Amino acid sequence: MTARDDEFTSATGGGPAGPADAGERNLAPATRSAHAPASPRPAVGHARPHESARAQVAGTATYVDDIPEVKGTLHAAPILSTVPHGRLRGVDTRKAQALPGVRGVVLPRDIPGDPILATFVHDEPIFAIDEVRHVGQVVGLVVADTVMQARRAARQVQLDIEPLPAVLDVRQAHAAQSYVLPPVVVRRGEPEAALAAARHRLAGQLEVGGQEHFYLEGQVAYALPLEQDQWWIHSSTQHPGEVQHWVAHALGLENNAVTVECRRMGGGFGGKETQAGHMAVWAALAARKLKRPVKLRLDRDDDFLVTGKRHPFAYDWEAGFDDDGRLTALKLTMLANCGFSADLSGPVADRAIFHTDNAYYLSDVEIASYRCRTNTQSHTAFRGFGGPQGVILIEAVLGDIARHLGRDPLDVRKANLYGVGERDVTHYRMKVEDNILGPLISQLERSSAYRARRQAIAAWNEGSAVIKRGIAITPVKFGISFTATFFNQAGALVHVFTDGSVQVNHGGTEMGQGLHTKVMQVVADELGVPFERVRCTPTETGKVPNASATAASSGTDLNGRAAQFAARNVRDNLAAFVAGLDGCGAGAVSFRAGQVISPKSTRSFDEVVKAAYANRIQLWSDGFYRTPKIHYDKVTLTGRPFYYFSYGAACSEVAIDTLTGESRLLKVDILHDVGTSLNPAIDLGQIEGGFIQGVGWLTTEQLVWNDKGVLATHAPSTYKIPATGDVPEHFVVELWPEGNREDNVGGSKAVGEPPFMLAISAWEAIRDAVHAARGNASALVAPATAENVLRALDSSCR
Repeated sequence: MTARDDEFTSATGGGPAGPADAGERNLAPATRSAHAPASPRPAVGHARPHESARAQVAGTATYVDDIPEVKGTLHAAPILSTVPHGRLRGVDTRKAQALPGVRGVVLPRDIPGDPILATFVHDEPIFAIDEVRHVGQVVGLVVADTVMQARRAARQVQLDIEPLPAVLDVRQAHAAQSYVLPPVVVRRGEPEAALAAARHRLAGQLEVGGQEHFYLEGQVAYALPLEQDQWWIHSSTQHPGEVQHWVAHALGLENNAVTVECRRMGGGFGGKETQAGHMAVWAALAARKLKRPVKLRLDRDDDFLVTGKRHPFAYDWEAGFDDDGRLTALKLTMLANCGFSADLSGPVADRAIFHTDNAYYLSDVEIASYRCRTNTQSHTAFRGFGGPQGVILIEAVLGDIARHLGRDPLDVRKANLYGVGERDVTHYRMKVEDNILGPLISQLERSSAYRARRQAIAAWNEGSAVIKRGIAITPVKFGISFTATFFNQAGALVHVFTDGSVQVNHGGTEMGQGLHTKVMQVVADELGVPFERVRCTPTETGKVPNASATAASSGTDLNGRAAQFAARNVRDNLAAFVAGLDGCGAGAVSFRAGQVISPKSTRSFDEVVKAAYANRIQLWSDGFYRTPKIHYDKVTLTGRPFYYFSYGAACSEVAIDTLTGESRLLKVDILHDVGTSLNPAIDLGQIEGGFIQGVGWLTTEQLVWNDKGVLATHAPSTYKIPATGDVPEHFVVELWPEGNREDNVGGSKAVGEPPFMLAISAWEAIRDAVHAARGNASALVAPATAENVLRALDSSCR
């Protein structure tokens, strides 16, 4: 018996083998774990419930506002500007401070660090200083013993504001050259010459509205002062690292003095990528001044008024095309309504440029992007991050071309698709190497019976004077990676405990999308243990530092791969240990179904872990991943900003009432590319949810600012998100059966954002129905509310 054999048997409680067993002295029967049943089925690739599903259904899943409050906790509420633009001459807090329970007021003079938030552009004050720039801008805080005391008192603060002219319209801002960032122009070929030579030309305008995130859990942060000027921040955030940086910057501290924790969010959709940082900074400043823990939770109305939305866009375009509807030239002006500060408007507007092509080759094109400053909330990230605002434009253009030529819009779209081996380079000089658009769209065309349905709809419309129907298939090609290349990195920690249970921590955040579940599946399979043996701990800046936001649909790509590498390091340690015991190569040792198998023996994972610990083998490791191949020039917006593309297509059928403008989504068929699905149940949920959220953006969710700059739609009573009744009975989702051609975790593809843009098929179907009613489909703006549909129907009479 070798020393290593002796150490193994001592650690596991076994004795030396007898002479007859000398050749197999370590071949003990595999033992079943007492902690979870071993399953021969891998964790990855199978539908598994969300890791928090049971707790959420039972009401035991903890969100920030559920955390038991430390004794002495106070509550803060914001003091809000009531005018869109003005000179702030004074703040009178006497009435507020005289109210019961009020402990203090926090204003710019109470900021020990930089009074400007630590954004990339450094253009947004923590509290309004000398000037207010939108209704709802936070001027300061009132802090009281209870939430309601703080909110009532905040409304008693008197602001002395001298009104100044306000810019509330994006076209007005463009005319005044009011921008938060310089314009960007991307150009290929000679679009002017191509337009002049085009057989057909068409021009138009389009207005597309914004969208409120409407996360179920509102914005909230809880700041706890610790010893020696250290801080613990509970934040409902998609980017704990940025919250850490912002809080430290405002407090005048180094980042290592601030720890930010997020167990989960009740939804984010991009609205908690940067703007959760405001809540944390405000709560921390109040806690510092009053030397007490402080929680800040916005009510829904204030959340609407304070936080930014999806960027509304306006467009002017002119296109040249041939008899088949194939584009030969495109000139486009995009006006992004950014609100009063830059926030993430630069990369959002950039991605809108990147996705103006969607699935189509643009030979001669010029896109001029203007990032306009208006006196509204500072608009921010939202699912798709500018991509939807690019995709909807090109789909509208192709729809208008089809109607101009009297052709089927699907035929025009197919004529413009990227090719394979030709017409395969984007307008930003990236080659499309993984193109599956042609076969995917053709398969959906067949499975949805598109041609037969279009004929049936035409017959219906001939016989129906009031109710008109429409149908459309639109595709999506969505680039996956942060366009800011340096964000495409991630870290993770995997710990194996001596009982064989596993814990993983990574820099991504859970907002209901199932990221933790997928990461746990990946780790379970890498170690060959049952999924139930793995737990994911809260995201925390003190464990994985400098983590990127959970955004750009890359959460699993980045964090799943980092966790896989960390688990692989532990597995390699264990494999080397077993190889030493059994006299074989480490590569011959496999891990599956809770067992560790070598050519000479089969042991339970738990046995091996205990023995490895007794032999001082490292049972934890870190993992790091950086996305390969990506690069691009952020000045010219050319290069390879994306690792790969996700594809999909949707067929939507709608009906409109020409007397009321009401619309109804009747049928949806989706074929979507998620690569090799890590968890089909979660992926299907993301596709369905993303699609319906997109339908909301394009049909019911209208943001209305009045002429005084007040957001009039600031509550569920006036802002309408889709309800269960808006989901059609016929809602078929199928997955494209092919793995990712790039080396991604498990052969999978991102799924969070791409399905959102499939909802453009519903908007195009409404335009198809408007055209059938002899309305002006080109006049329909987004969202296609009943009022906007009626305007488009009426515009044909003018």
